[in-house]
Amino acid sequence: VQLQASGGGLVQPGGSLRLSCAASGSIFSISSMGWYRQVPGKQRELVATVNSGGSTYYVDSVKGRFTISRDNPKNTVYLQMNSLKSEDTAVYYCNAVRRGSSSWGQGTQLTVSS
Repeated sequence: VQLQASGGGLVQPGGSLRLSCAASGSIFSISSMGWYRQVPGKQRELVATVNSGGSTYYVDSVKGRFTISRDNPKNTVYLQMNSLKSEDTAVYYCNAVRRGSSSWGQGTQLTVSS
């Protein structure tokens, strides 16, 4: 599975942004897709996931602010991020799990700053 992430950038606190991740290649049987983030010196953190049935998971720090969605015909997963905070600043990585194997997209930088 190949993943192409896009949509990062510079946003002011309180602003919104949407990340996209398009999957290609062996996309059949992808069980879940999601987003992780990482800041320098820290471990990569799970942000949100959505499985093939549409069930979602969010880390507590983004609940109520972020929404993950999946467009199956387009093989794309989105992360709508609202009410952004400076602590959301990180490199965001797209992830797909297929038959127990995990694939990663290239990171996309989100900077929340005034």
